[in-house]
Amino acid sequence: MMDRSRAASVDSASTPSPHDARSDSKTEAKTDAKGLQDALHEQLFANDEPGLAPETQPVPESGRRWPRLRRGAKIAIGLAIIAVFGWLPLRAVWENSSVEAVLNSRIVTLRTPIGGRVAAAQRISDQAKLDAGTVILRVVNSRGDRTRLDDLRRQKSRLENERPSLATKLAAAQASQKDLARQAAQFREGRVLQLEARIAEIQTSIEAAAARRDEASAAVDRASSLAKSGNVSTVELARLTRELSVSQQTELGARKRLDAAKVELAAAQNGSFLGDSYNDRPSSVQREEEMRQRAGDLEADLARTDTEIAWLANEIITEEVRFADLSEANITTPVAGRVWEMMTSPGEDVQAGQPLLKVLDCSGAVITANVTESVYNRLQLGDHATFEPNDGGERISGTVVNLTGAAGAPANLAINPDALNKEPYRVTVALRDAAAQTCTVGRTGRVVFDRHGTVQ
Repeated sequence: MMDRSRAASVDSASTPSPHDARSDSKTEAKTDAKGLQDALHEQLFANDEPGLAPETQPVPESGRRWPRLRRGAKIAIGLAIIAVFGWLPLRAVWENSSVEAVLNSRIVTLRTPIGGRVAAAQRISDQAKLDAGTVILRVVNSRGDRTRLDDLRRQKSRLENERPSLATKLAAAQASQKDLARQAAQFREGRVLQLEARIAEIQTSIEAAAARRDEASAAVDRASSLAKSGNVSTVELARLTRELSVSQQTELGARKRLDAAKVELAAAQNGSFLGDSYNDRPSSVQREEEMRQRAGDLEADLARTDTEIAWLANEIITEEVRFADLSEANITTPVAGRVWEMMTSPGEDVQAGQPLLKVLDCSGAVITANVTESVYNRLQLGDHATFEPNDGGERISGTVVNLTGAAGAPANLAINPDALNKEPYRVTVALRDAAAQTCTVGRTGRVVFDRHGTVQ
């Protein structure tokens, strides 16, 4: 009996009971998704029907539909993730596009041409758009060198004070020269009249001498005929012959004086004067010549003074402009844009050549992008490109203008291309659309390059 009871106990211990079998099956069922779902329903509906066991409670229709919906949602989300993260790499492989791209622009650094103190020309906000030629700052130098300007003004004042004296002297010399010229003209006219009268007198003397010559010649002829008959002595014939000779010489001398008088008359009419007691020009004529020379010298001095005054006036204007440039300078924007960085403030003393501010050149906007090595090797200067903003804005077309590769990029850009560090190969695209004038530096996106020369 003892052995039978021990065997029965052993059999009962080795053979599981139905309740234990159900517990084990429940435990195994709860380890999968269905078991977890049933356990969840047991916990949810345990309080609704206390007398009904969890295994025998009915499962609602909504409970059976909810897992299917959740499973479908998970499948849809997974497919969407696969489509998005799978399409982007495929599109990047199929298209010649950049890895990163940013809207960029050139920076213009404005420096002061003179040293002085900075003053604000107008109140300008950091985001205000500026037209080309807008005065932003003024640099005032109150200690400018005006020594040369003062010297030029003093020289001009001295010459202007001397000019009236020279003009008065010139007028007096010209008046005296006119008076002496009038005297010389009167002397010439008188001398001409005098010579003409002398010539008339000499001609009269010649006629008288000719008459005496004829008379003496007739007397000699008569004496010669009478001397043959002895009625006239030889002495008387000799005297008459001598008188004839004297009358002939007298007539000859008068004719010579007539020739000399005609020569003097011709010289006087030509402005030259001949005589025994004076030279070729009388004192009045000489003084008139001297006064004419003095008037010419004074006129030349007056003209030189006027020329120097005019030259000094031009030099003063030039020096005033130079002094104004050295004493005050307006800092204007050479291009249309906006203030990028203000490097000084009103009231600060600056030196010549010191940078004052940086202006963003909105008219020269570019796109800086980095690309993979394969895309870089396929690009050429002049290729068409399209910038696609990440915010979904309108596309902007452009042209490839620089391929710097892994080399250092230009330093005068608002955003250094080195900030794009996903790929080392860098490309610069110049924009051609009006959207480039918006000056929205820092706008990100990507650049699509056209392989066939047309903008996509």
